[in-house]
Amino acid sequence: MVSTGTTENGAKAAPARAQLPTISAPVAPSVLSTLNDDGSRKWMHPRPSHGRFFTRRAAVAYSLIALFTTLPFIRMNGFPAVFLDVVHRRFHLFGFTFLPTDFVLLALLGITVIVSVFLVTAIVGRVWCGWACPQTVYMEYVYRPLERFFDALPGRASKNWFQRSGSGKGFKLVVYFLVSLFLANVFLSYFVGVETLAQWVQRSPLNHPSGFLIVAATTALMMFDFTFFREQTCIVACPYGRFQSVMLDRNSLIVGYDRARGEPRGKGKRDLSLKIVEGAPEARPLGDCVDCTMCVQTCPTGIDIRNGLQLECVHCTQCIDACDAIMDKIGKPRGLIRYTSQADLEGGHWKLLRPRLVIYPVVLSVVVSLFVYLLLHRGPAYVHVQRGQGAPFYTLPTGEVANPVRIKIINRRAVPMDYTVATRDGSSRIIADQAPVRIEPFASIMVPATLTTRPEVFEHGQHMASVVISDSAGFSKEVAYRMMGPAGHAHTAPPAPTTTPAHEEGQP
Repeated sequence: MVSTGTTENGAKAAPARAQLPTISAPVAPSVLSTLNDDGSRKWMHPRPSHGRFFTRRAAVAYSLIALFTTLPFIRMNGFPAVFLDVVHRRFHLFGFTFLPTDFVLLALLGITVIVSVFLVTAIVGRVWCGWACPQTVYMEYVYRPLERFFDALPGRASKNWFQRSGSGKGFKLVVYFLVSLFLANVFLSYFVGVETLAQWVQRSPLNHPSGFLIVAATTALMMFDFTFFREQTCIVACPYGRFQSVMLDRNSLIVGYDRARGEPRGKGKRDLSLKIVEGAPEARPLGDCVDCTMCVQTCPTGIDIRNGLQLECVHCTQCIDACDAIMDKIGKPRGLIRYTSQADLEGGHWKLLRPRLVIYPVVLSVVVSLFVYLLLHRGPAYVHVQRGQGAPFYTLPTGEVANPVRIKIINRRAVPMDYTVATRDGSSRIIADQAPVRIEPFASIMVPATLTTRPEVFEHGQHMASVVISDSAGFSKEVAYRMMGPAGHAHTAPPAPTTTPAHEEGQP
């Protein structure tokens, strides 16, 4: 005997028919959402769903594209806002210049990025994938709109001459190539600067073969990605989706389908139609899901969000916009598919305060504080005194003990500077091969010098000397150096010092 159920007004619903449709167990998902049953490639042509989230994502996407295009033209402290000068091993980031000797700062910056990714993912899930990842931004808001304009897609009426004439595919590839070429040149400008790039564009590729090859390779990779590989980059190549099981928890924000509200799914009047659910003693009224499959048709990776959280889901929210539009048509409240959490979908309560949301901010605060402190207290020059080549010490004809040293100086200023070296303690003096030493902006130099002092100041063969390096702009730094000398008496037959070049330019 099957219960008839009641409507929302309390009236008895129509009795169920003898043969009621049955909800079977969920079908196991395929290995990849982009594979057909025979193993062939299932090409994705998602139907765009223009809703509130699509509009917001479009605003974010085009803002990021504009930022990427204009950043090389914005100058801070005389350099582009982001200038990765790999050839000279200098990174100019928003007014700060990082040299190879700043490896601690660069390491802290890398740790900051990693911990930030973990924190953001723990709170708002894969928001990076759906809203800010270049793959998603350019695929969904540049290349797919071009495809919809030029191609006659399956199941859709032709709207313009390109689609009706069948020549849209060729024109599409030409436009794809021009867009990819433009983006490749913008990408190159981050490494060579817009001024150099402008000169290269006006000259023959033979004058700059390395830059030409970088642009050619980048253009070819973008054509391969956005023309052929497409969503496979997110599903197969990108490891981020496979890390989500580690970075997400039950309270992280996800795009989810409310099974309690949507099941059993089916077409018909929501209050009258019934379905038998496997394992249930009686039939149940239909849920809010009308099984229109719009959430599947609009998904750029081809998944069915109703099957639960899946690594192929990039949280693009297209299924939310599609489902909300259907709910509006049938007079049901929005949110059958929505931003939610696994805990909320299972009837629990969303928790903000949880261990990982305490540990990540603490670690991030420590790392960021240390990075800012070291960055702000970094001097305008890097200096280091190291032992010279040859014997550690020898005696001069005057009886003084001499130590060959090499002084490495890196000018972190954007202008040339003159540096002088001296000693602070009265018992020692320093003889430099060059005085003063002129160093170009962000360049380094190795200055050979000789530290001398009286033999009687040594204790157990050692003496701490103070070497002072200063520049013409007021910078001064004192470096302690441990001199080596005789334990009881000076050497009477000093070896000849090793000849060293006047200076060695180049980054360390």
